[in-house]
Amino acid sequence: MSITPVTRFHEALRRRDFAAARAELHEDLAFRGPFDEFERADDYLGALEQLWGVVDSVETRHVSSNGDEGVVLYDMTTGTPAGTQLICEWYGVRDGKVAWIRAVFDTAPFAFLREARAAGTT
Repeated sequence: MSITPVTRFHEALRRRDFAAARAELHEDLAFRGPFDEFERADDYLGALEQLWGVVDSVETRHVSSNGDEGVVLYDMTTGTPAGTQLICEWYGVRDGKVAWIRAVFDTAPFAFLREARAAGTT
């Protein structure tokens, strides 16, 4: 099986087309990242739309796949103190849609987000 849903998902995010991005996700999408965990695609996408408010651009650096799994490395450029950060996401595809995502990145540059969340301003 191909990881085509993953590449379509990333292309939709690059265009900020959240409806097209959502179409690539299973309803019961499981997301795990350094800050959040979600068990529903709509919850994940809501958080992603909020994050995209500070994202200036996303540039894919590498895509690889093995069967129904894929890895995408990309630079996420923000207009925040975090600047540009390398993000790694590992994806699983089931029935032609993204079923799970595991995000890995250095959280230190995003300390300001954790502080804002603790203060209740995000």
